[in-house]
Amino acid sequence: MRKINKIIIHCTATPEGRDVSVDDIRQWHLDRGWSDIGYHYVVDINGHLKEGRPLRRAGAHTRGYNKGSIGITYVGGVDENLSPKDTRTENQEGRLRSLILDLMDKYPDATLHGHNEFSNKACPSFDVQKEYKDIIDFFK
Repeated sequence: MRKINKIIIHCTATPEGRDVSVDDIRQWHLDRGWSDIGYHYVVDINGHLKEGRPLRRAGAHTRGYNKGSIGITYVGGVDENLSPKDTRTENQEGRLRSLILDLMDKYPDATLHGHNEFSNKACPSFDVQKEYKDIIDFFK
């Protein structure tokens, strides 16, 4: 198994309310020449957790940090004009929180981040450090 030292949260940058599947995202990434979907987990707009790339394989979600990280994305992240917006539904928020807790428990050396901490992007369209401060502090 890979040594996991980071859990990185993303958004799909799709308009609020537009549902996309793991297969849709996989096809986008294959069309870019990647070998598979870049994320390990996808949380759809109903809060259902879907597996993407197998955890045993490095993701393709954060340049320079894929080898030791897990990539999680939620569907959404922009408004109808494609401007950054926290579009997480209540179900997505709950599922993300429970997944993060599970992964932080499983990988106690991992730190939690938003994609925007490593790239000049708005993704995931909310402040991960602020949103999950309680979880981050608990696992310090």
